[in-house]
Amino acid sequence: MRRRSLLLAVPAGLLTLAGCGDDKKADKAKSSDSPSPSNSTSAAPTAKIVDGPVPEITKGNKFGQKPTVAKGSGKPSSDLAVKTLIEGKGAEVKKGDYLQANYLGQIWATAKVFDNSYDRGNPTVFPIGVGQVIPGWDQALVGKKLDSRVELAIPPKMGYGTEGNKQAGIKGDDTLVFVVDLVGTFSAKSSAKGKEVAQSNIDLPKVGTNTDGKAPSIDVPKKKDAPKKLVASYVLEGDGDEIKETDSLLCQYKGVLWADGKEFDSSYKSGQLAQFQLAQVVKGWAQGLTGKKVGSRVLIVVPPELGYGDQPPQGSTIKKDSTLVFSVDILAKM
Repeated sequence: MRRRSLLLAVPAGLLTLAGCGDDKKADKAKSSDSPSPSNSTSAAPTAKIVDGPVPEITKGNKFGQKPTVAKGSGKPSSDLAVKTLIEGKGAEVKKGDYLQANYLGQIWATAKVFDNSYDRGNPTVFPIGVGQVIPGWDQALVGKKLDSRVELAIPPKMGYGTEGNKQAGIKGDDTLVFVVDLVGTFSAKSSAKGKEVAQSNIDLPKVGTNTDGKAPSIDVPKKKDAPKKLVASYVLEGDGDEIKETDSLLCQYKGVLWADGKEFDSSYKSGQLAQFQLAQVVKGWAQGLTGKKVGSRVLIVVPPELGYGDQPPQGSTIKKDSTLVFSVDILAKM
């Protein structure tokens, strides 16, 4: 399993698409994710936010560059120290957004780097301001603008608490230092923004190309037999990284039945983006999205054997041996 970011305070949720997740796999993933402590059952602490002190960046001062950060000088503040090193001009980060960011984290007293996303080659994506990351991040980053670089010095109570994080080498009295580049945000109103691709096959469904955050239309051809094999084709082709079968994704989606074109599930309707590991969803999704690019909208037609077969989700409108049609917007890799 790909190593999860250490900044997470609780494991991210799995895909909520009706029945798509494997509960046993999901439970295993949650129990074996990162060593980060869970604080989801208690109220997050609050701290006064002050302008420094924070250690000096000695190398990699530009946005997007991996920084080298000096050891902290003197005694760190007992408050949450926040300094905007580069003021961006992008949209404001809002509570509840999925924030996409690059970051480096180290210990104030020793300058020991315990985690960074730059070496992984992919920004981390996580909900911000809602208790899914350490409290110092939640309180410091909401309200900042995209394309900003922010440095944080986080006291223990706003980090991993008195228990610290043994696997990361963080003690209960360690102040943590983070440099964070704010790359992007996603919300329930986000859409893929790729280049439109012609949908010329009259035997396949046509998917709307709107990018206004609203659910696209899916028009299933009438009096046409469903394809016997998996279909996965671009509606909008993005220019991001190609998806690997081991990746975790953040998506918008809508699903309808081939038989009558009726919708049975939708992230647009629930108002919650879907986040999931490809290894933990139906085979049609896993196979159909592998190799596609981030930023794309993809039409997926899933035959029964790659969907739910003769065991549809209990309580859903999906019948046995149904062919399923999806529009999936690949917003980001997690």
